[in-house]
Amino acid sequence: MADIVVAHGAWSAGWAWKKMRPLMAARGHTLWTPTYTGLGERAHLAGPQVNLDTHITDVVQVLEMEDLSEVVLIGHSYGGMVATGVADRAPGRLKRLIYLDAFVPRDGDSLARLAGQDPDAMRAMAEGGWRLPYRPMPPDTPQADLDWAMPRRMSHPVECFTQPLRLTGAGAHLPRHYIYALRKDDRDSFGRFYEMAQTTPGWTAHQIDASHNPHITTPDALAAMLEGIVGR
Repeated sequence: MADIVVAHGAWSAGWAWKKMRPLMAARGHTLWTPTYTGLGERAHLAGPQVNLDTHITDVVQVLEMEDLSEVVLIGHSYGGMVATGVADRAPGRLKRLIYLDAFVPRDGDSLARLAGQDPDAMRAMAEGGWRLPYRPMPPDTPQADLDWAMPRRMSHPVECFTQPLRLTGAGAHLPRHYIYALRKDDRDSFGRFYEMAQTTPGWTAHQIDASHNPHITTPDALAAMLEGIVGR
């Protein structure tokens, strides 16, 4: 059995992992899917003050308040920024990290910089000076999933994308895995991280035949892959 904690992607929330909960439970694991401040059921807390540190603290607090240890931490997409920060702040509670088609930052990186965008330009695009509208879901997302997910997706506080991540190196020893989603559309923000994982000690690289949200579009395949990683 393992406690698996998810640092979810941008514009999303814990609800997006609903399909995965029974699949992982059937394998004997507990899947924790906390929602960041300002998103999902916590949308009423959104505001310009919410930044990357806020979301890192959200997940660290779950680890501490639930007294979790030997945790497998998954970071999906933007959640790779969050998971990296969590590993730096609470390394003693973690066993390994899994990056699921996610950003892998180093000290001083922001998501904006990793995505090749100017932070000031990104702030200028934000509605009301702080909200970034959600991006479309991958084109192969089934209509039933779109009907379920789209009403729940919300604008994301821009400072989560523009704030540089500060790391001490405390969690650098933790084993890391990268799961690369093979089905890409017009651009690929994550291929370089998959290539890095193939050649960097301490990393293991994996591929999944899915688009960017396998927890929604191919949950059975993702559950099987996670079971293989968690059982190591």
